[in-house]
Amino acid sequence: MAVLLWLLFLSAFHVVALAQQRNFNITPGSSLTPTANSSWFSLSRRFAFGFYEQTNGYAVGISISSMPNKTAVWTANRNSPAVPSSAVLLLTSDGRLIVQVGQGQEISVINPSQAIASASMLDTGNFVLYNSNHNVIWQSFDNPTNTILPGQHLSAGQELFSSASEKDDSRGIFRLKMQSDGNLVQYPVQTPDSAPYSYFSTGTNGVGNNVTLNLGDDSLLYLLNSTLSLRNLTKGGYPRERTIYLMKIDVDGILRVYSHSLSQQNSSAIWSSTDDRCVPKGLCGLNGFCINIDDQVNCACLPGFDFVRPGNWSAGCERNFTAETCRLKEKTSKYYAMRTVENTRWEDISYATLVTTTKEDCVQACLQDCNCEAALFKDRECRKQRLPLRYGRRDMSDSNLALVKVGINEFAEEGLFNQIEETKGEKLRMDILIAGITLAAFAFLVLGISGFLIHRNHIWTYRKIQESRSVHLCEDVGPRAFSYAELEQATSGFTEELGRGAFGTVFKGILAEDQKVVAVKRLDKELVEGEKEFQTEMKIIGRTHHRNLVRLLGYCLDGSRRLLVYEYMSNGSLSDILFTPEKQPTWEERCGIARDIARGLLYLHDECDTQIIHCDIKPQNILMDDNFCAKISDFGMAKLLKKDQTRTYTGVRGTRGYVAPEWHRKLPVTVKADVYSFGVVLLELICRRKCVDWSLAEDESILEYWVYSCFEAGELGKLVGEEEVERRQFERMVKISIWCIQDEPSLRPSMKKILLMLEGTVDIPVPPSPTSFLSTI
Repeated sequence: MAVLLWLLFLSAFHVVALAQQRNFNITPGSSLTPTANSSWFSLSRRFAFGFYEQTNGYAVGISISSMPNKTAVWTANRNSPAVPSSAVLLLTSDGRLIVQVGQGQEISVINPSQAIASASMLDTGNFVLYNSNHNVIWQSFDNPTNTILPGQHLSAGQELFSSASEKDDSRGIFRLKMQSDGNLVQYPVQTPDSAPYSYFSTGTNGVGNNVTLNLGDDSLLYLLNSTLSLRNLTKGGYPRERTIYLMKIDVDGILRVYSHSLSQQNSSAIWSSTDDRCVPKGLCGLNGFCINIDDQVNCACLPGFDFVRPGNWSAGCERNFTAETCRLKEKTSKYYAMRTVENTRWEDISYATLVTTTKEDCVQACLQDCNCEAALFKDRECRKQRLPLRYGRRDMSDSNLALVKVGINEFAEEGLFNQIEETKGEKLRMDILIAGITLAAFAFLVLGISGFLIHRNHIWTYRKIQESRSVHLCEDVGPRAFSYAELEQATSGFTEELGRGAFGTVFKGILAEDQKVVAVKRLDKELVEGEKEFQTEMKIIGRTHHRNLVRLLGYCLDGSRRLLVYEYMSNGSLSDILFTPEKQPTWEERCGIARDIARGLLYLHDECDTQIIHCDIKPQNILMDDNFCAKISDFGMAKLLKKDQTRTYTGVRGTRGYVAPEWHRKLPVTVKADVYSFGVVLLELICRRKCVDWSLAEDESILEYWVYSCFEAGELGKLVGEEEVERRQFERMVKISIWCIQDEPSLRPSMKKILLMLEGTVDIPVPPSPTSFLSTI
């Protein structure tokens, strides 16, 4: 009943507000041009209807005019929105809203069922057309394009479409549909409303009839059905004054809620449907696959393919060789080879499946079948495919192999062989001439060479002594440069894999000179930012010496091949032991691990010559040595601060669940980002479970919320179950973790203060409630 009254009040308020804003200020004969009077404004001038810039000219639409850069929230004629600078937007005397583009050519902007007598741009962002009786005959709120504003809704059957690019608001390649079954789903364009094609869904099918998507003026995004039952998608509760919120399906296919502050004149995303920008299907087009690196996406083509339009990923990739047809009588395998792309997911459109095969069997099966253009191999299944392959993305946790048939240019090789044969006679004559000259000069060279060798022997001996010294000095001063051949030999050809992550694969190795066991990390070449920056960062990090940091012993730069050599940690990662029931450390051991991590971070933040923000603190990056001493590893995402620099602006780095909220707000990032991640790891150490676990009950699935709810209710015993813990120490640990995960960075303690808290030397006040974004999950 309360919900019904609330909705009736909002409806009545909306009617009154609409009546108050109806000033019918746009009348027949009113006109706009892109370069002069380009807009019709709302009363507060927050919103404007008119022209705004596009890549190829101007578009007609609604924008937030009070921001430094106009933010479009509705666009007309999205099949072809761009018009030239000479265009004129006109409300004609006979009630039509058109754009005149010269030489008598007209483009209709909006086609209501009745003649337009007047129009208004409302302060809600709604552009409204009226007839001669002042009745509404059309409004933009009923016809959304890619954005929903507060007070607006997306009705059952309606869709939003992404834009083609940031500066081109024609229809893009993603859509959001409010389905009649109550499910809100995202699909690539030109695909059926079917589960295999969706990449985001609220899972609300069956919740009732006439479900709508709505956005509140406090940023709350929610679903509402015909029985007035609410289903919240975000938390809401943000300030209402001088702030405009909007939900948009962005160019990259992700839903985001944005906050536009009118007082501070800035914008930020406060919620997104996913943090993984490779989730939207079709981002990289046909025969391309998506790679997510440090929150930056990149698209790559299958082997044997090039981009159709370089710079336009969605256009996909095409073959860079000519394929033979199946009409050839001989086996087509002589014209092809198979190339492998590891750890990638694709849409499975197999026309045949072979079971209990090896990778080699799968390769041969595809080579012998002229209809097979690619194959997907996983779990001893070979699934033959025809091109194009779609919806590709790299996933290091997926062992799937994509096997792609590429051409062998045998005819070009035969042509080269014939050319060599034709010039063989000329080469023979040249060889005879060279031999004669060599014999004549040989006598003169013998004496010189003898003297040179004697001198060279002294120099060589001296250099060997110097090199021998430098090998031993490098471990004390900085990381040593290895050759690729040395590391290939040390790892026996990279055979014994220790682990795998987003930045590469780690192998066990033994150095030849001193039989030292090491861990060699082979980086993916596309993940390295640049040789100069790579070397600089590795040398700086290599000079860090602390018992709670994994030692970087050396590196290798060989063309595009980049490798890092670390000290070997025999007991694996904290993740390996903490989340495996039979290996879990005791309460005292976990407290010791927490102190070890804190000491390592304190060194990085306060005791290094160059302050380092690690950016990816998580159990997988905490390694355990022979004595189960915890050491921080993997500086692949680390951010080095310059002298006297305390903060930085950079793209989001880290792992979902451990990432501090300020990354998503595009605010300055400080060492407090590591403090937040440490707080999440501390919670995991306390509770012996992962920070997000959807297999648990809804109120327990997100660890930080569950811990605080137990803390607030005085039910901390739920966190450890039947385990025996020292009660006062346990309560201190919980309070420390809650302080670390505060939404506001300034509220989080420094690592120095945290270490004192962990050691029990300072008092810990009662922490306030943490308020994290859903986007950090």
